[in-house]
Amino acid sequence: MFMYSLVVAKLALGLLCLVVQINLLGKGNLAPSSATDQVQNYVLGGIIGGLIYNNSIFVLDFILVLIAWTMLVLILKYLKANYASVKSFVDGSPVRIIERGKIDVESCMRHGLLAHDIHLKLRMAGVYFVKDVKRAVLEQSGQLTVIQYGEQNARYPVVLDGQVDDDALELADKDRIWLDAALREQGYELKDVYIGECKDGVLTVYPYEAQA
Repeated sequence: MFMYSLVVAKLALGLLCLVVQINLLGKGNLAPSSATDQVQNYVLGGIIGGLIYNNSIFVLDFILVLIAWTMLVLILKYLKANYASVKSFVDGSPVRIIERGKIDVESCMRHGLLAHDIHLKLRMAGVYFVKDVKRAVLEQSGQLTVIQYGEQNARYPVVLDGQVDDDALELADKDRIWLDAALREQGYELKDVYIGECKDGVLTVYPYEAQA
């Protein structure tokens, strides 16, 4: 009976830890939008599943492991939110693999894309010839954003979570000097910006806090 009670107690603690992590990290952790979110879910599931059925691990040990994992996840989230280099290293960034009908084979191989994979993704986007592609961007999720000739280029936010996306600035034909001037004109600093979008040469800012 004691053995079953221990399993039930560990299961309840694992469920509680899952609920706490979801609330601390946001609901996106339940429906992962990045590779790290997916890995976090896998590891948490492995910790809970592995420790529940190990009778040599007591409830206190189980609690300490769950707390340690939650702290590591929170630290990683903080680093990603405050350091662009960490976010880029962990989550990656969009990569242009086709530009004006020419494939960047080196980038494709570096990201593990076989020729079959590229053509499959192009066919899924309704494109059958590489020469018809003006630009194709491999997203962090593994999806391929395809722009054909005659279509408007895909636009990405130039600022996300207070961090500048230099590739998005380049796609918008802008630079850091223009961005800094546009922010100053609207009375913002980079750290104040939740999302910054560039449309028709105009910067639209969505700040963390509304200006008084």
